[in-house]
Parts: sequence; structure tokens; C-alpha cells
Amino acid sequence: MKNDADTVLIDRWRAAWPEALAVWSKFTRLRDPSLCASRVEAGKQGLSGSFAMIRLLDQSVVVDLPLVTELGLDDYALEILAHEIGHHILAPGSASDQFRLLARMRRALPTLEQHAPMVANLYTDLFINDRLQRQANLRMADIYRKLRQGKAPAPDGKGSGGVWTLYMRIYENLWQLEKGELGGGHADERLDTDAWLGARLIRVYANDWMLAAGRFATLLLPYLVEDTDALGDIDPSRYLQDTRDAARGCQTYGAQQIEDDEEDGAIHPVHDKRISGLDGEEPAAEPAAEAPVRSGGGQLREPFELGDILKASGVDLSDHEIAIRYYRERALPHLVAFPSRPAPESPEPQMEGLEPWEIGDPLEDIDWLQSVMQSPRPVPGVTTVRRVYGREPARATDAVPVDLDMYVDSSGSMPNPQAHTSFLTLAGAVIALSALRAGAKVQVTLWSGKNEVMLTPGFVRDEDMILGVLTEFFGGGTCFPIHRLRQTYAAKRERPAHILMISDDGITTMFDQDELGNSGWDISAKALSQGGAGGTMALNLARDWEGAASHQWLQQTYDDLKRARREQGWDIHAVERYEDLLDFARAFSRRHYIQP
Repeated sequence: MKNDADTVLIDRWRAAWPEALAVWSKFTRLRDPSLCASRVEAGKQGLSGSFAMIRLLDQSVVVDLPLVTELGLDDYALEILAHEIGHHILAPGSASDQFRLLARMRRALPTLEQHAPMVANLYTDLFINDRLQRQANLRMADIYRKLRQGKAPAPDGKGSGGVWTLYMRIYENLWQLEKGELGGGHADERLDTDAWLGARLIRVYANDWMLAAGRFATLLLPYLVEDTDALGDIDPSRYLQDTRDAARGCQTYGAQQIEDDEEDGAIHPVHDKRISGLDGEEPAAEPAAEAPVRSGGGQLREPFELGDILKASGVDLSDHEIAIRYYRERALPHLVAFPSRPAPESPEPQMEGLEPWEIGDPLEDIDWLQSVMQSPRPVPGVTTVRRVYGREPARATDAVPVDLDMYVDSSGSMPNPQAHTSFLTLAGAVIALSALRAGAKVQVTLWSGKNEVMLTPGFVRDEDMILGVLTEFFGGGTCFPIHRLRQTYAAKRERPAHILMISDDGITTMFDQDELGNSGWDISAKALSQGGAGGTMALNLARDWEGAASHQWLQQTYDDLKRARREQGWDIHAVERYEDLLDFARAFSRRHYIQP
């Protein structure tokens, strides 16, 4: 139950909302803010620690009014609300920009990446507050004075930590305030110089704030290293983390792309002539053409890198859930198009109606019965009519798509798809999702050792279920699950199924005896027969495996593969590099899931 004081404060803040929107533009539209009258209510909204926050998922602003009162900020409704709106309008503005920002911050903070969300928050606050203070004449400096008044002194007697002192000194430079008016504490020539560079950075990159993110983080890095207590309980910055969980619940598309200027942006502002104004040569950048090719294939992040960025953005997903999103997004550009077909016309003309017969039209076109029905005395060109015929589209015959039965190796020789890019997983995702687009059902079996098997519940059309199996990992020994092949094809299927193996030379364990003593050769032959649509093996082998001399154990593997192709008709594709599996997946999908 809200008391009268709570109601009055909420009404005052709610009345300030339209004016706060108008600070940015009279056309600004956001949903009304959530003004929480209790800490419990704020906690239910996901707000803790800070006195305000934004949610990019639903374009919301949440304010903890009891904490606002505790900090003495009751009278700053317009300033605080306008600031939170600025995060939606200016920086970061969207979940994708929040991901991009944190990626740049993390790259510029080696070994201290955990502080990237805090640094990103302080950075975007600078752009927003500078605009509100100078252009809208709001009292942003007074908020920091209030926070300073409510802060306990540091144990060393020198005031705030280096990060906070530098941050306040940047504001003092931006707003031409007396030195120490906001920051206080001990400062030296080095800090004063860095504060000047920070202020210059904010002004120079006011219209391109994303580009300078790495520079700002590099500027703060030595202070973070020296002052690990900069985020302690005595520091006011703990109240300013309003974008800490801003992207929670948002879609993650686009976060895995590495931008061209991301790596080069992690330089100290003193080396940027636009900021320092110093003539001279800038540090030489590596030529783009000589940039090392990442193991992920081009300028794309590894799954663990994507996971770190998403978690820093407030996205609450497990490593497995992040991997599912990662491989789905990477697979999308390589999928076959959704099927389409022209509707054939019926061969027999169909009568559609009547139209006037006019002088000059063929005489045999006159429909005399209809003409006489309209007038007992037909007048050519006036009361005469003729029939109009057309062709009616016939019902198209649906082709039965070939289902896919895929077996993917997850033994110790394969990468963990949740940490590093697994091209086995990516190829499997491309083929499986292409099959779903064509209307097929898919069964996926992930295997490693004898008892290390995971599979979908039969042939399914559920993307998450399929990708959920593909992105798991065993990392054990190599022993193909012959019993799975035997059970799947114990009887002939109603729909044809193509069997696909993605592995290496360990695939020949499928020809061993199963736990019942049955020959793997016999089980394989029966599976191909009952499936009715053939089988393919994409194996990590040397391209010249058929004629290459090799060790005795490997030669036996090659001989088994030649026999499988010769006697049973397996289509064997040698993939020398795992990266080449992506080309195989595209070709396989086009061959099997694009209608001629």
C-alpha cells in the first residue's frame, strides 16, 4: 500500500516524463516509465544496485524511487528520466549496438574484460550527459555533486579511486568546472592530461561514439589495473549501472560478426590525431590483407567469445543455448531457398462467363441460346453475346521429400562446439535446416564412445531440438553406435530416408559387430535398403586416400571404405580440412533439397 509521500513523488516524476521526452524530440515515443515505490517492486522489475535502468527488449525505463530519495535526488526527475531516455535514443540505442559496444570494450581491456559493462556504461553516460548539460541546460553536474556528498571517504584519505577521479575530471573539462569540483581526491599531471584527452574524445566523436569506444576503454585501462577498488562500496559509480542488463531477453543476431575497425580501435587517445591534435605518424596498423584468418572462418567470433559478450550484456542464456543461436545464425546464409513451384494449368478450357459479340468478331463465336434469352429478336452487335473461356490452375502434386538421418562424430578428436567453431556442427546445421525447409524430417544422432550417444526423439521437424543435439559434446573415444542404425531400420520406412555420416576414419567402427554379435556390414546394408534413399559419408580424409600409401591400420580403414562404396553404394566424400565441410554441406543441400 503506497503512502501519501510515495504517491506525491510518483505523481511528480510521472508529470516530468513528457518534458523528458521532449528534451530529445517532440516526436519521441517510449512506453511510460516504471516508477517503483519499493525496493521489492524494483527487484521484480530486474533493478538492483542502481537507482535506474533501461530495458532494450521493451523500450522501458525503470526507477527505484526509494534509492533516489536516499541519494537526495528527488528533485531531479527531469534530469534522470531524460538521461535514461538518452540511452534508448542515443547510446546504445539497441541491443545490437550494445553487443558491438561491449565487444570493442572487451578487446581494449585485456585481463580485465569483466569490467567492460561498467566502462561501457560510463562511456555512454558521458555522451548523453554532455548533451543534456550543454544543449538542454539540465542540471547533470548537480547529480554528481549529490552523489559525491553521499559518498564515504576512502580509507587512504585521498578520496575516490583513480577511475572515478579521472571520470569526474573528464566532466569538469567538458563543462569548464573548477578542478576537483566534482571529482575531488588526489590528481597528478598524468591524470589531468588523460582527463583532457577523454573530454576531447567525447567532443570529437560525438556523432560517431561507437568508433571511439576502444579508445576510451584503453584510456581507463591503467587506472583499472592500479585501482581494483574503483568499483567498491565507497564508489558512487555503483549507482550508475543503468545499462548493465539492458539487453536481457533480446535477440542476439549480428553479435558474432567482427567489425573491420574493431581491433584497430583499441588505441590510446594520444595516438589519435583527431583527439590529441599532435602531428606525426600514428602507430602503423597491420594491413587488412595480412590479417590472420581466424579459426572460425573469416571475421566471425568463436562461440565462447559470443557467449562472453552476451552475458556481459545481460543476456541470460547457458553456453548450450548460446551455441544453438550461434550455429543457427551461421547456417542461415547457406541454406537452400524455401521451395516453390508453378501451378500447372488444366488442359481443358473452362467457361468463365459472357461478353458482348460485336460486328467483326468471328460469327461462330456467337452463343445464340444466350443471345435469344436476352432478346427474342437478336440485333447483331447489340444483343448478341459470346462465351469467354479460361484455364483453371490445377492442384499441384506434392512431392515426398527425402528425410535425413544424420550421424555426427563427437569424439575427442573433434572440437567442442560450445567453445570453438565446429565445422561438423555447422555443416550438420546447414544440411538439417535445409532439409526442414524442403519439408523433410530429420533425425540427428551425436556419438562418441560405446555408451556416449545422444539423439533426437526420432525423425522430427523441431529446429531447437535438432540444434540442441548437434551442439552437445562428448569428447570421448570412438565407437559408432551400431545399435542405433539397427533399431532405426528394423523395418522398412514409410518415407524414404537418406543416411549421412559426418566423421573421420573412425567411421569404420560401424562395420564392427554390435552388442548382439550382428555384423556391422549386414546392419549397414539393411539400413541402406530399408531407408531407400542411399547413404553419404563426409569424412576428414586426405584427398588422395584411395591411392595413398599409409600405415597398416590406416590402410585397413581405407580398404573398408572402398568395400563400403563398392558393395553397398556409400557415396564417400573426402574432406581434407574440416573447414571444407561447409562447402560439402552447401553442395549436399542443393543436390538433395532443391526441387528440379
